[in-house]
Parts: sequence; C-alpha cells; structure tokens
Amino acid sequence: MHDSMLQKLEQLKSRLDEIEAALIDSDTVKDIDRYTQLNKEFSELKPIIEKFDDYNKTKDRYEGAISLLESNDDEIKDLAKLELEESQAEYENFERELKFMLLPKDSADDGSAYLEIRAGAGGDEAGIFAGDLFRMYSRLAEREGWGIEVINTRPAEQGGLKEAVAKLTGKGVFKVMKFESGVHRVQRVPETESQGRIHTSTCTVAVLPESEEIKDVDIAKSDLRIDTYRASGAGGQHVNKTDSAVRLTHIPTGLVVECQDGRSQHKNKEKALSLLGAKLKQQELEEQQESIASERKVLVGTGDRSEKIRTYNFPQGRMTDHRIKLTQHNLDQIMDGDIKSICDALLSENQLAMLSQLEEE
Repeated sequence: MHDSMLQKLEQLKSRLDEIEAALIDSDTVKDIDRYTQLNKEFSELKPIIEKFDDYNKTKDRYEGAISLLESNDDEIKDLAKLELEESQAEYENFERELKFMLLPKDSADDGSAYLEIRAGAGGDEAGIFAGDLFRMYSRLAEREGWGIEVINTRPAEQGGLKEAVAKLTGKGVFKVMKFESGVHRVQRVPETESQGRIHTSTCTVAVLPESEEIKDVDIAKSDLRIDTYRASGAGGQHVNKTDSAVRLTHIPTGLVVECQDGRSQHKNKEKALSLLGAKLKQQELEEQQESIASERKVLVGTGDRSEKIRTYNFPQGRMTDHRIKLTQHNLDQIMDGDIKSICDALLSENQLAMLSQLEEE
C-alpha cells in the first residue's frame, strides 16, 4: 500500500480517537446537532479503522513468516511457508478492501432522488416505452422499500407517457439509481405494426440527487416566473375548477419545472421548488465535472442525456448495457423492476475505475 494511503489511515485513526473522547464529553452531549454529526462520523470511520487494525495484524504475521524462512530448522521453515501463504492472501484482501473504503464518497449517495423520463424518437411507441420505464422504476422502488411521489406526468395520445417526473425517497436511493441517466433504446414490434417489423424508439432518463446541500440552494424570488394553470388528466371535477398546477421558470438559466399532481397549489409549488433546486445543483456539479477531466474519467459513461446507455430488445428477450458490455436475457423480469443487479454492476465498475485512478496517483 502506498505511503500516502497509510498516512491517510493513520490520520483517520487519530480522528476516531478524538471523536470517541468528544462523545463522552458532557458539553458535546448537550449540543444535539454536534453530537449527532460526531456520531455519524464515528459510524463511518469505525469500520475503516477496524479493517485497518486487521490489516496491520495480518501484515505483522506476514512479515514474521518471512523472517522465519531464514531459519535453519526445516520444520520451522515449512510452518513459515504455510503461514506466509495464508497471511499473504489475507493481507492482500484487507489491503484491497481498505482501498475501496478510502475511495471518495458521493455526498448524495445516501439520499433520495428525482427521476425524470421523457419520450424521445419513435412517436407513439416512444410514449408507450416511457410508460414501461416508469413502471419498471416504480416496481424497483417497491422491491427496495422506497417511497415514490409523482410530481408531474403528461400522458401520450396512444397510451403511455410523454413525460413523467417523480421523487424516489429512501436511504441510498441515489447510490442505486445514479447511473440510470442517459438514452434508453427499445427494439420491438409495436402492436399497431401489421407486417411484424421491428421498430426502434428511445426515451431519455435523468436522475437528480436530493441532498442537504440541495435543500440549502438559495433561489431569489426575482429570478422566478411562476405560472399557474388547470391540471390535466385524472382528477374529476376538481381539475376543471382550480388552477392548482404550477410551472416555475428560472429566468437566469431558462430551466422550467412543472408540478400538477397534487390538488393544492401551495404543495405543488413546494414540490416544484425542490425539483428546481435539484436541477440547479446538478447543473453546477456538471459544470465542475466538465472542468476536471480526471473526474470524468471515472464515471460510468458521462451521464450525458444524449448518450445511448442501454438497449431493451424484446424479440430476443435481452437487455444490453453498452457502458459495461453487460447482457442479460431476462427482459421480462427486468421490465418488472428486477434491475438491482444491473445497478450494482455499474456501481462496481465505477468503483474499480476510481480505484485504478487512485492507485495511479
């Protein structure tokens, strides 16, 4: 392991000792915010330091076995060889695990996320596919125990959706979902196709994190244009009576968000403001990433909405993720929300890329 990593681990060990001392201090206990923050930091650092202690113990065993190889006693040499073989495997394993633990954390990983799906090229079939994707992610949310709150939907004329915006709430939602952004392509025979020809359609998916930082985004009232209008779609008599739907336009950037799902104009405005904050924060992050080439190298794809990331081929019952060359032949289960293994594979690939870069540096 590089000296810089060992130095970092020693610093974290010292920090953990400081936190332990602070947590039993009566002044800290009185300050709830500080106590909560220190507890959170403690729970993040403790597993790393426990692993570091295991690493050091195994390293001592490994180095001890090497010194015993110089013995003149053949029996001791044989025992040393066995010890060396066992401790080396453990030593290398602990070292690799520690490297993964030291990778930079995405502060938004633990939080909730906004999901946007928009029909792209392909006419009516693209709208139907957008509806299928929305159901897929809704089923994933059910499987993972997340909450799902619809913010805005625009139905397509022949079924499906032109657009769907929802908030997925739960611990670690963004970590699972963050590599879903991009163009999703479907290949299948539409129900309206009489000659059985396969059509190709696309939808754009965007996943935006909701974190504490986003809640703190300051949006000046003078930068906003607020329009209200009557909600469309289901809603009974209420839809025809009140202008509950809200459209916000952020004048400096031109960003537009809408919310018409709730019956309360106030609630819809609140949801729209939260989504706008997430979009502004994401725009800021993307600008930072574009200016730092090394950060972009470790992304699974660029997350660019124009980048084709995945193909769903219905005639062959297959899904291919083009970024990591992953192909699965269980399309029915995938469309029913069984995509956690795909999300995990993308996360692992990203971590491996980050680890490779960390080792190069």
